[in-house]
Amino acid sequence: MARYYSQQGYYAATVMTTSNDSTGSRGIRTILPCLLALASITARADIASPSAPSLASSFTLQGFGTVGGARSSSGQADFVRDLSQPDGTSKHWSAKIDSLVGLQANYHHSEQVEGVVQVVSRHGNEGNFDPEVMWAFVKYEPNAQLTLRAGRLGTDFFMLADSRLVGYSYLPVRPPNDYFGTLPFQHIDGLDGVTTLDTGMGLLRGKLFAGYLDGEVPSVGKQWNLQGSRMAGANMDLQAGDWLWRVGYAQVRFKRNIRNEDLLSALDAAAALGVPNALGVRDALSVKEKLGRFYSAGVVYDRGPLQVQMMLSRIRQESAAFQNTNSGYLIAGYRQNAWTPYVGYSRARSSTRNLPSTLPAIDQYVSYSVSRSHTDQYTGFLGIRWDFISNYALKAQYDVIRGNASSIFPFQQITPDWNGRTKVLSVTLDFVF
Repeated sequence: MARYYSQQGYYAATVMTTSNDSTGSRGIRTILPCLLALASITARADIASPSAPSLASSFTLQGFGTVGGARSSSGQADFVRDLSQPDGTSKHWSAKIDSLVGLQANYHHSEQVEGVVQVVSRHGNEGNFDPEVMWAFVKYEPNAQLTLRAGRLGTDFFMLADSRLVGYSYLPVRPPNDYFGTLPFQHIDGLDGVTTLDTGMGLLRGKLFAGYLDGEVPSVGKQWNLQGSRMAGANMDLQAGDWLWRVGYAQVRFKRNIRNEDLLSALDAAAALGVPNALGVRDALSVKEKLGRFYSAGVVYDRGPLQVQMMLSRIRQESAAFQNTNSGYLIAGYRQNAWTPYVGYSRARSSTRNLPSTLPAIDQYVSYSVSRSHTDQYTGFLGIRWDFISNYALKAQYDVIRGNASSIFPFQQITPDWNGRTKVLSVTLDFVF
Protein backbone atom coordinates (compact mmCIF):
# COMPACT_ATOMS: atom_id res chain seq x y z
CA MET A 1 0.00 0.00 0.00
CA ALA A 2 1.02 3.64 -0.06
CA ARG A 3 1.46 6.44 2.40
CA TYR A 4 0.88 10.01 1.23
CA TYR A 5 2.12 13.08 3.03
CA SER A 6 0.31 16.09 1.62
CA GLN A 7 1.10 18.75 4.25
CA GLN A 8 3.72 20.13 1.88
CA GLY A 9 1.15 20.55 -0.86
CA TYR A 10 1.84 17.63 -3.15
CA TYR A 11 1.64 13.92 -2.79
CA ALA A 12 4.68 11.68 -2.50
CA ALA A 13 4.22 7.93 -2.36
CA THR A 14 6.18 5.37 -0.43
CA VAL A 15 5.09 2.03 -1.87
CA MET A 16 5.37 -0.99 0.43
CA THR A 17 4.57 -4.01 -1.69
CA THR A 18 6.26 -7.04 -3.15
CA SER A 19 5.93 -6.38 -6.31
CA ASN A 20 -25.35 -1.31 -16.26
CA ASP A 21 -25.92 1.97 -15.01
CA SER A 22 -26.17 4.31 -18.05
CA THR A 23 -24.82 7.36 -16.22
CA GLY A 24 -22.00 5.27 -14.82
CA SER A 25 -21.22 4.03 -18.32
CA ARG A 26 -21.03 7.61 -19.56
CA GLY A 27 -18.61 8.30 -16.69
CA ILE A 28 -16.32 5.48 -17.84
CA ARG A 29 -16.49 6.71 -21.44
CA THR A 30 -15.51 10.17 -20.20
CA ILE A 31 -12.66 9.03 -17.98
CA LEU A 32 -10.94 6.47 -20.18
CA PRO A 33 -10.01 8.93 -22.96
CA CYS A 34 -8.70 11.27 -20.26
CA LEU A 35 -6.52 8.47 -18.90
CA LEU A 36 -5.06 7.77 -22.30
CA ALA A 37 -4.40 11.44 -22.95
CA LEU A 38 -2.79 11.97 -19.56
CA ALA A 39 -0.61 8.91 -19.98
CA SER A 40 0.54 10.25 -23.34
CA ILE A 41 1.32 13.67 -21.85
CA THR A 42 3.23 12.09 -18.98
CA ALA A 43 5.23 9.91 -21.32
CA ARG A 44 6.27 12.96 -23.34
CA ALA A 45 7.12 14.92 -20.19
CA ASP A 46 9.38 12.12 -18.95
CA ILE A 47 11.57 12.33 -22.07
CA ALA A 48 14.22 14.87 -21.14
CA SER A 49 15.58 16.92 -24.00
CA PRO A 50 19.41 17.06 -24.04
CA SER A 51 19.17 20.74 -24.90
CA ALA A 52 16.96 21.57 -21.92
CA PRO A 53 18.20 19.72 -18.82
CA SER A 54 17.08 22.52 -16.48
CA LEU A 55 13.43 22.20 -17.59
CA ALA A 56 13.44 18.43 -17.06
CA SER A 57 14.84 18.83 -13.56
CA SER A 58 12.46 21.64 -12.49
CA PHE A 59 9.16 20.44 -14.01
CA THR A 60 7.39 17.21 -13.04
CA LEU A 61 4.07 15.78 -14.13
CA GLN A 62 2.29 13.14 -12.07
CA GLY A 63 -1.13 11.58 -12.10
CA PHE A 64 -3.52 9.40 -10.16
CA GLY A 65 -6.84 7.77 -10.81
CA THR A 66 -9.49 5.24 -9.91
CA VAL A 67 -11.69 3.13 -12.15
CA GLY A 68 -14.33 1.25 -10.23
CA GLY A 69 -17.90 0.18 -9.82
CA ALA A 70 -20.30 -0.04 -6.89
CA ARG A 71 -23.77 -1.40 -6.29
CA SER A 72 -26.19 -0.88 -3.39
CA SER A 73 -28.83 -3.36 -2.32
CA SER A 74 -31.44 -0.62 -1.82
CA GLY A 75 -33.38 1.23 -4.47
CA GLN A 76 -34.81 3.76 -1.99
CA ALA A 77 -31.70 5.99 -1.67
CA ASP A 78 -28.55 6.63 -3.67
CA PHE A 79 -25.28 5.81 -1.94
CA VAL A 80 -22.71 8.52 -2.72
CA ARG A 81 -19.04 9.03 -1.96
CA ASP A 82 -19.82 12.41 -0.39
CA LEU A 83 -22.52 15.07 -0.58
CA SER A 84 -20.83 16.94 -3.42
CA GLN A 85 -22.38 14.27 -5.68
CA PRO A 86 -26.06 14.84 -6.58
CA ASP A 87 -26.69 11.14 -7.18
CA GLY A 88 -24.92 7.83 -6.82
CA THR A 89 -25.52 4.11 -6.99
CA SER A 90 -28.56 2.10 -5.98
CA LYS A 91 -29.60 -1.36 -7.19
CA HIS A 92 -27.59 -1.18 -10.41
CA TRP A 93 -23.84 -1.18 -10.89
CA SER A 94 -22.45 2.31 -11.39
CA ALA A 95 -18.94 3.58 -12.07
CA LYS A 96 -19.63 7.20 -11.27
CA ILE A 97 -19.19 7.52 -7.50
CA ASP A 98 -15.54 6.40 -7.27
CA SER A 99 -14.09 6.70 -10.78
CA LEU A 100 -11.86 9.72 -11.30
CA VAL A 101 -8.59 10.85 -12.82
CA GLY A 102 -6.21 13.59 -11.72
CA LEU A 103 -3.14 15.26 -13.14
CA GLN A 104 -0.65 17.26 -11.09
CA ALA A 105 2.13 19.52 -12.35
CA ASN A 106 4.93 20.77 -10.09
CA TYR A 107 7.34 23.48 -11.17
CA HIS A 108 10.41 24.17 -9.01
CA HIS A 109 11.46 27.74 -9.69
CA SER A 110 14.20 27.41 -7.07
CA GLU A 111 14.98 25.42 -3.95
CA GLN A 112 12.62 27.69 -2.02
CA VAL A 113 9.82 28.37 -4.54
CA GLU A 114 7.51 25.85 -6.18
CA GLY A 115 4.25 26.08 -8.12
CA VAL A 116 1.65 23.28 -8.06
CA VAL A 117 -1.48 22.75 -10.16
CA GLN A 118 -3.80 19.77 -9.77
CA VAL A 119 -6.82 19.09 -11.99
CA VAL A 120 -9.31 16.30 -11.28
CA SER A 121 -12.16 14.87 -13.35
CA ARG A 122 -14.77 13.25 -11.10
CA HIS A 123 -18.53 12.92 -10.69
CA GLY A 124 -19.23 16.33 -9.17
CA ASN A 125 -22.05 18.61 -8.12
CA GLU A 126 -23.39 19.13 -11.66
CA GLY A 127 -23.68 15.39 -12.23
CA ASN A 128 -20.94 15.30 -14.86
CA PHE A 129 -17.19 14.66 -15.07
CA ASP A 130 -16.08 18.17 -15.99
CA PRO A 131 -12.46 18.74 -14.85
CA GLU A 132 -12.01 20.91 -11.76
CA VAL A 133 -8.93 22.72 -10.50
CA MET A 134 -8.40 21.34 -7.01
CA TRP A 135 -4.99 22.88 -6.28
CA ALA A 136 -3.27 25.89 -7.83
CA PHE A 137 -0.79 27.50 -5.47
CA VAL A 138 2.71 28.83 -5.00
CA LYS A 139 4.76 27.41 -2.16
CA TYR A 140 7.62 29.24 -0.46
CA GLU A 141 9.92 27.27 1.81
CA PRO A 142 12.62 29.58 3.23
CA ASN A 143 13.98 26.81 5.45
CA ALA A 144 13.20 23.30 6.63
CA GLN A 145 11.08 24.61 9.51
CA LEU A 146 8.65 26.85 7.61
CA THR A 147 6.39 26.38 4.57
CA LEU A 148 4.04 29.05 3.21
CA ARG A 149 1.47 28.54 0.46
CA ALA A 150 -0.98 30.84 -1.33
CA GLY A 151 -3.61 30.08 -3.95
CA ARG A 152 -6.13 27.25 -4.25
CA LEU A 153 -5.51 24.70 -1.49
CA GLY A 154 -7.08 21.40 -0.56
CA THR A 155 -9.37 21.54 2.47
CA ASP A 156 -7.71 20.16 5.55
CA PHE A 157 -10.66 19.67 7.91
CA PHE A 158 -9.77 16.18 9.01
CA MET A 159 -6.62 14.08 9.03
CA LEU A 160 -5.75 12.79 5.52
CA ALA A 161 -8.62 14.84 4.04
CA ASP A 162 -6.56 16.71 1.44
CA SER A 163 -5.50 13.45 -0.25
CA ARG A 164 -8.89 11.72 -0.07
CA LEU A 165 -9.27 11.70 -3.87
CA VAL A 166 -6.02 9.73 -4.30
CA GLY A 167 -7.38 6.22 -3.84
CA TYR A 168 -3.95 4.62 -4.10
CA SER A 169 -2.86 6.49 -0.95
CA TYR A 170 -5.20 4.75 1.50
CA LEU A 171 -6.31 1.25 2.34
CA PRO A 172 -10.09 1.04 1.72
CA VAL A 173 -12.02 1.64 -1.49
CA ARG A 174 -13.01 5.13 -0.29
CA PRO A 175 -12.70 7.15 2.91
CA PRO A 176 -15.48 6.04 5.31
CA ASN A 177 -18.71 7.67 4.21
CA ASP A 178 -20.03 8.15 7.75
CA TYR A 179 -17.00 10.31 8.55
CA PHE A 180 -15.99 12.10 5.33
CA GLY A 181 -19.24 11.88 3.35
CA THR A 182 -20.92 14.92 4.90
CA LEU A 183 -17.99 17.20 3.96
CA PRO A 184 -18.55 18.37 0.37
CA PHE A 185 -15.87 21.09 0.58
CA GLN A 186 -12.94 20.26 -1.72
CA HIS A 187 -10.77 23.38 -1.70
CA ILE A 188 -10.34 26.97 -0.54
CA ASP A 189 -8.78 30.01 -2.16
CA GLY A 190 -6.44 31.41 0.45
CA LEU A 191 -3.19 30.73 2.24
CA ASP A 192 -1.65 28.53 4.88
CA GLY A 193 1.56 28.16 6.83
CA VAL A 194 3.23 25.11 8.35
CA THR A 195 6.00 25.17 10.90
CA THR A 196 7.94 22.05 11.84
CA LEU A 197 9.85 21.39 15.04
CA ASP A 198 12.01 18.39 15.89
CA THR A 199 11.12 17.67 19.51
CA GLY A 200 13.55 14.79 19.92
CA MET A 201 10.54 12.48 20.34
CA GLY A 202 9.31 13.18 16.83
CA LEU A 203 8.37 15.87 14.34
CA LEU A 204 5.77 18.35 15.54
CA ARG A 205 3.95 20.27 12.80
CA GLY A 206 1.60 23.17 13.34
CA LYS A 207 -0.57 24.58 10.57
CA LEU A 208 -2.75 27.67 10.19
CA PHE A 209 -4.99 28.24 7.17
CA ALA A 210 -7.60 30.71 5.99
CA GLY A 211 -9.45 31.44 2.78
CA TYR A 212 -12.73 31.40 0.90
CA LEU A 213 -14.79 28.51 -0.37
CA ASP A 214 -15.77 28.32 -4.01
CA GLY A 215 -18.28 26.39 -6.05
CA GLU A 216 -21.67 24.84 -5.27
CA VAL A 217 -23.03 21.70 -3.64
CA PRO A 218 -26.32 19.89 -4.31
CA SER A 219 -29.12 20.77 -1.88
CA VAL A 220 -32.54 19.11 -2.22
CA GLY A 221 -32.47 19.18 -6.00
CA LYS A 222 -30.93 22.65 -6.13
CA GLN A 223 -27.43 24.09 -5.91
CA TRP A 224 -26.18 25.84 -2.78
CA ASN A 225 -23.67 28.53 -3.71
CA LEU A 226 -20.70 28.49 -1.30
CA GLN A 227 -18.63 31.13 -3.07
CA GLY A 228 -17.28 33.70 -0.65
CA SER A 229 -17.92 31.68 2.51
CA ARG A 230 -14.97 32.24 4.83
CA MET A 231 -12.96 29.38 6.26
CA ALA A 232 -10.17 29.35 8.85
CA GLY A 233 -8.57 26.73 11.02
CA ALA A 234 -5.54 25.11 12.55
CA ASN A 235 -4.19 21.66 13.19
CA MET A 236 -1.21 20.03 14.85
CA ASP A 237 0.52 16.77 13.92
CA LEU A 238 3.04 14.71 15.83
CA GLN A 239 4.91 12.07 13.89
CA ALA A 240 6.83 9.85 16.28
CA GLY A 241 8.24 6.66 14.84
CA ASP A 242 5.37 4.52 13.56
CA TRP A 243 2.71 6.83 15.03
CA LEU A 244 1.06 9.89 13.49
CA TRP A 245 -1.22 11.95 15.73
CA ARG A 246 -3.47 14.86 14.74
CA VAL A 247 -5.80 17.34 16.41
CA GLY A 248 -7.56 19.98 14.36
CA TYR A 249 -10.15 22.72 14.24
CA ALA A 250 -11.81 24.47 11.32
CA GLN A 251 -14.71 26.85 10.95
CA VAL A 252 -16.80 28.12 8.04
CA ARG A 253 -18.89 31.29 8.07
CA PHE A 254 -21.42 30.77 5.30
CA LYS A 255 -22.10 33.74 3.04
CA ARG A 256 -25.48 32.62 1.68
CA ASN A 257 -28.50 30.74 2.89
CA ILE A 258 -28.99 27.16 1.87
CA ARG A 259 -31.76 26.88 -0.74
CA ASN A 260 -34.70 27.22 1.69
CA GLU A 261 -36.02 30.62 0.58
CA ASP A 262 -39.62 29.38 0.47
CA LEU A 263 -39.53 28.41 4.13
CA LEU A 264 -37.80 31.63 5.20
CA SER A 265 -40.32 33.69 3.20
CA ALA A 266 -43.21 31.84 4.86
CA LEU A 267 -41.75 32.61 8.29
CA ASP A 268 -41.26 36.26 7.32
CA ALA A 269 -44.92 36.47 6.30
CA ALA A 270 -46.03 34.75 9.52
CA ALA A 271 -43.95 37.18 11.57
CA ALA A 272 -45.54 40.14 9.75
CA LEU A 273 -48.97 38.77 10.73
CA GLY A 274 -47.90 38.57 14.36
CA VAL A 275 -47.55 34.79 14.61
CA PRO A 276 -45.66 34.00 17.84
CA ASN A 277 -42.09 32.69 17.50
CA ALA A 278 -42.07 33.03 13.69
CA LEU A 279 -39.26 35.56 13.63
CA GLY A 280 -37.16 33.57 16.13
CA VAL A 281 -37.55 30.37 14.14
CA ARG A 282 -36.67 32.24 10.97
CA ASP A 283 -33.46 33.54 12.51
CA ALA A 284 -32.60 30.08 13.88
CA LEU A 285 -32.97 28.46 10.44
CA SER A 286 -30.99 31.09 8.57
CA VAL A 287 -27.53 29.92 7.49
CA LYS A 288 -26.25 33.26 6.23
CA GLU A 289 -23.35 34.56 8.37
CA LYS A 290 -23.67 31.55 10.70
CA LEU A 291 -20.68 29.45 11.74
CA GLY A 292 -20.07 25.76 11.29
CA ARG A 293 -17.33 24.46 13.62
CA PHE A 294 -15.39 21.25 12.97
CA TYR A 295 -13.32 19.55 15.69
CA SER A 296 -11.26 16.44 14.97
CA ALA A 297 -8.64 14.09 16.36
CA GLY A 298 -6.95 11.11 14.77
CA VAL A 299 -4.13 8.63 15.01
CA VAL A 300 -2.45 6.34 12.48
CA TYR A 301 -0.17 3.43 13.41
CA ASP A 302 1.82 1.96 10.53
CA ARG A 303 4.55 -0.58 11.18
CA GLY A 304 5.59 -3.52 9.08
CA PRO A 305 2.52 -5.40 7.91
CA LEU A 306 0.10 -3.73 10.37
CA GLN A 307 -1.78 -0.46 9.82
CA VAL A 308 -4.44 0.93 12.15
CA GLN A 309 -6.37 4.23 11.81
CA MET A 310 -8.81 5.82 14.23
CA MET A 311 -10.46 9.24 13.86
CA LEU A 312 -13.13 11.16 15.75
CA SER A 313 -14.96 14.38 14.94
CA ARG A 314 -17.54 16.80 16.31
CA ILE A 315 -19.44 19.22 14.07
CA ARG A 316 -21.31 22.08 15.74
CA GLN A 317 -23.61 24.38 13.77
CA GLU A 318 -24.92 27.79 14.78
CA SER A 319 -27.80 27.41 12.34
CA ALA A 320 -30.62 25.04 13.27
CA ALA A 321 -30.91 24.17 9.56
CA PHE A 322 -27.98 21.78 10.12
CA GLN A 323 -27.84 19.24 12.92
CA ASN A 324 -24.83 18.79 15.18
CA THR A 325 -22.98 15.57 14.41
CA ASN A 326 -20.52 13.25 16.14
CA SER A 327 -18.73 10.66 14.03
CA GLY A 328 -15.73 8.36 14.03
CA TYR A 329 -14.18 5.32 12.44
CA LEU A 330 -11.63 2.56 13.02
CA ILE A 331 -9.77 0.64 10.30
CA ALA A 332 -7.22 -2.15 10.70
CA GLY A 333 -5.31 -3.90 7.92
CA TYR A 334 -2.58 -6.53 7.84
CA ARG A 335 -0.36 -6.92 4.80
CA GLN A 336 0.68 -10.37 3.65
CA ASN A 337 3.02 -10.04 0.69
CA ALA A 338 0.97 -8.25 -1.99
CA TRP A 339 -2.36 -8.79 -0.20
CA THR A 340 -3.79 -6.59 2.55
CA PRO A 341 -7.10 -7.69 4.07
CA TYR A 342 -8.75 -5.02 6.21
CA VAL A 343 -11.79 -4.48 8.39
CA GLY A 344 -13.45 -1.30 9.59
CA TYR A 345 -16.29 0.26 11.52
CA SER A 346 -17.72 3.78 11.31
CA ARG A 347 -20.48 5.57 13.18
CA ALA A 348 -22.28 8.89 12.78
CA ARG A 349 -25.07 10.39 14.83
CA SER A 350 -26.63 13.85 14.78
CA SER A 351 -28.91 15.73 17.15
CA THR A 352 -31.42 18.46 16.41
CA ARG A 353 -32.54 21.46 18.42
CA ASN A 354 -36.13 21.93 19.53
CA LEU A 355 -37.67 24.99 17.88
CA PRO A 356 -40.76 26.73 19.26
CA SER A 357 -44.10 26.25 17.55
CA THR A 358 -45.51 28.73 15.02
CA LEU A 359 -48.34 27.51 12.78
CA PRO A 360 -49.06 23.79 12.20
CA ALA A 361 -48.43 23.98 8.43
CA ILE A 362 -45.17 25.91 8.91
CA ASP A 363 -44.08 23.66 11.78
CA GLN A 364 -44.40 20.66 9.48
CA TYR A 365 -42.31 22.39 6.84
CA VAL A 366 -39.70 23.34 9.47
CA SER A 367 -39.54 19.75 10.74
CA TYR A 368 -39.01 18.44 7.21
CA SER A 369 -36.28 21.00 6.48
CA VAL A 370 -34.37 20.21 9.67
CA SER A 371 -34.69 16.45 9.15
CA ARG A 372 -32.76 16.72 5.87
CA SER A 373 -29.49 16.89 7.82
CA HIS A 374 -30.20 14.01 10.20
CA THR A 375 -27.95 10.96 10.42
CA ASP A 376 -28.01 8.04 12.82
CA GLN A 377 -26.25 4.98 11.46
CA TYR A 378 -23.23 2.73 11.59
CA THR A 379 -21.30 0.88 8.89
CA GLY A 380 -19.29 -2.29 9.17
CA PHE A 381 -17.05 -3.06 6.23
CA LEU A 382 -14.40 -5.52 5.16
CA GLY A 383 -12.23 -5.69 2.09
CA ILE A 384 -8.98 -6.67 0.52
CA ARG A 385 -6.32 -4.76 -1.36
CA TRP A 386 -4.03 -6.42 -3.87
CA ASP A 387 -0.91 -4.51 -4.96
CA PHE A 388 -0.35 -6.75 -7.96
CA ILE A 389 2.17 -4.47 -9.66
CA SER A 390 4.03 -1.32 -8.76
CA ASN A 391 1.74 1.76 -8.66
CA TYR A 392 -1.45 -0.28 -9.16
CA ALA A 393 -3.82 -1.64 -6.53
CA LEU A 394 -7.00 -3.65 -6.99
CA LYS A 395 -9.55 -3.44 -4.14
CA ALA A 396 -12.84 -5.14 -3.28
CA GLN A 397 -15.01 -4.04 -0.35
CA TYR A 398 -18.35 -4.95 1.20
CA ASP A 399 -20.21 -2.42 3.38
CA VAL A 400 -23.18 -3.15 5.62
CA ILE A 401 -25.00 0.06 6.59
CA ARG A 402 -27.50 0.00 9.42
CA GLY A 403 -29.49 3.05 10.45
CA ASN A 404 -33.01 4.15 11.13
CA ALA A 405 -35.39 5.47 8.48
CA SER A 406 -34.67 9.08 9.49
CA SER A 407 -30.95 8.73 8.69
CA ILE A 408 -30.91 10.44 5.28
CA PHE A 409 -28.12 13.03 5.37
CA PRO A 410 -25.30 10.87 3.92
CA PHE A 411 -27.49 9.84 0.93
CA GLN A 412 -29.07 11.43 -2.13
CA GLN A 413 -32.33 10.83 -4.04
CA ILE A 414 -34.13 9.49 -0.95
CA THR A 415 -37.65 8.07 -1.39
CA PRO A 416 -40.36 7.97 1.34
CA ASP A 417 -39.98 4.21 1.84
CA TRP A 418 -36.25 4.41 2.73
CA ASN A 419 -35.61 2.29 5.85
CA GLY A 420 -32.02 3.30 6.58
CA ARG A 421 -30.48 -0.06 5.71
CA THR A 422 -28.42 -1.11 2.72
CA LYS A 423 -25.38 -3.08 1.62
CA VAL A 424 -22.79 -1.82 -0.85
CA LEU A 425 -20.38 -3.92 -2.92
CA SER A 426 -17.46 -2.05 -4.52
CA VAL A 427 -14.53 -2.98 -6.79
CA THR A 428 -11.89 -0.44 -7.79
CA LEU A 429 -8.55 -0.19 -9.55
CA ASP A 430 -6.37 2.60 -8.10
CA PHE A 431 -3.15 3.79 -9.72
CA VAL A 432 -0.54 6.54 -9.77
CA PHE A 433 1.74 7.47 -12.64
